[in-house]
Amino acid sequence: MARADDDGMLRALELAEEAAAAGEVPVGAVVLDAAGRVVGEGRNLRETTHDPTGHAEIIALRAAAAAIGSWNLEDHTLVVTLEPCIMCAGAILQARVGRVVFGAWDDKAGAAGSMYDVLRDRRLPYRAEVIGGVAEVPATRLLRDFFEQRR
Repeated sequence: MARADDDGMLRALELAEEAAAAGEVPVGAVVLDAAGRVVGEGRNLRETTHDPTGHAEIIALRAAAAAIGSWNLEDHTLVVTLEPCIMCAGAILQARVGRVVFGAWDDKAGAAGSMYDVLRDRRLPYRAEVIGGVAEVPATRLLRDFFEQRR
């Protein structure tokens, strides 16, 4: 794994903390270009915007596409603190993201290897490389602490 992935995960964790402070599920995401530079970032905004698609990955993908002037993110990496859901996995494939690096596994709704493996499904015309469990402990801790406070 590249140093840029680690740096990207640190930024994604910061964004996840911002989301938690705003009352959102603590998930953060960044899109890195081929040189490892952040070209898009996002955090969960579903509660704030009342938008069911307001997931960190979607927001980061939109920001990256706007920044580079293309929907095609083939040579890019999405770094996210939580394993993408089915909706986000679909958006990742539509954007042709080449790599996905994530922190915490999502045994209830994950679509990158736990519940489903949409991102590597050979029946689909495009697949992404997936690296899971990066900074898993801090990413999982953020989520666990957030939900424990809500119970």
